[in-house]
Amino acid sequence: MGAWTDYLWAFVIGGALCVVAQILIDKTALTPARILVLFVVAGVVLGAVGLYEPLVEFAGAGATTPLSGFGYLLSKGVRKAVDEKGLLGALTGGLSATAGGITAAMFFGLVAALIFKGKRKK
Repeated sequence: MGAWTDYLWAFVIGGALCVVAQILIDKTALTPARILVLFVVAGVVLGAVGLYEPLVEFAGAGATTPLSGFGYLLSKGVRKAVDEKGLLGALTGGLSATAGGITAAMFFGLVAALIFKGKRKK
């Protein structure tokens, strides 16, 4: 596939995942926090059974950027660490696989907190 079709499929798949989340927000009583957890757990489960890998190969960043992609990365890291280190890898693999994303989220959260002033809820 060409670069433009790769971008198109990433946009379509990533957008579809976001549409599913928006429908859950609008049509159910689930809180946004529960929906976020649902997406991470779905990514872990789909990654563990091997169903998320073909989606990642097809859609690239459209499948790895949403929270389901974070869950997929957790499951992939655990699987790799268990293969290399045994049962101890189940405890360490997820964190080592997602350390870059967690660090980036913390860093940019800190930068945003330093630049912008928070307001109290009324």
